[in-house]
Amino acid sequence: MKHDEVPAELLERYATGSPAIGRPDELWAVEAHLEGCAICRDRLGAAVRQHSPATTALLARVGDRLATEIATNPTMPRRRRARVLGRSRWLFPPGLLARLAMTLLLVLAALGLDLVAQHGRGEYPSLVLLFAPVAPLLGVAAAWSRRLDPSYELAVASPRAGLHLVLQRATAALLVVIPALAVAGWVAGASPARWLLPCLGFTAGALALGEVIGLSRAAIGLAAGWVIGVVAPSLLTETSPALLSPALLPAWAAFTVVVAIVLALRRNAYTGLRSAR
Repeated sequence: MKHDEVPAELLERYATGSPAIGRPDELWAVEAHLEGCAICRDRLGAAVRQHSPATTALLARVGDRLATEIATNPTMPRRRRARVLGRSRWLFPPGLLARLAMTLLLVLAALGLDLVAQHGRGEYPSLVLLFAPVAPLLGVAAAWSRRLDPSYELAVASPRAGLHLVLQRATAALLVVIPALAVAGWVAGASPARWLLPCLGFTAGALALGEVIGLSRAAIGLAAGWVIGVVAPSLLTETSPALLSPALLPAWAAFTVVVAIVLALRRNAYTGLRSAR
């Protein structure tokens, strides 16, 4: 549409808000044309100045006030802080922060018990080593949960929703938990070479199962299975589990790679409601 295709009479009715402007589709056509036509926007401004001087004066006052505020109160640093804080809220919802704090307390408790056991009976299996593979699951369970995230509905309705956001939150949990486990393992003598790959494998497995049965259920189910099937027997027999032996690390690596491929193929996951159960 050329600028001279908007009649002056129609433009004046639009500027004054006259109910006689015409059909809704005609009004839409005028607005769509104004977005791309600087000449018609200038004509519209002239019509507003002519027919509504009060509106022109109001716009001038608002413009002067904004110019004064911008000149006296620079906002760029605040906007940067706001972006950082906003991003941190997306990555660390309140439920996730509480779960991570609980995980760190459990790591400290396991380390304390390990140190007590080392001064006592010596060859007792390390609780840090036993707990490490499933330690991040407490935080992963809160990465996509209706009950644990007060802003869940907002997150689901946003363009950020989906596997990408869940992966970001799960990575944020790993970045908090893994360094804590590494320090605790170094103090207790539990090498990361034994628990790091199982840790990543369990995290990836929970994410893969989460779209099917819900992320919270998947994380809790895997953690419970590990405690019942591995941790409890190891404590009863006072032996380290075979699943954490160095010989099985290639199997853990293969499992993690396979699950990562599944997640890559399911890149459109976590856009429905069932994953929030």
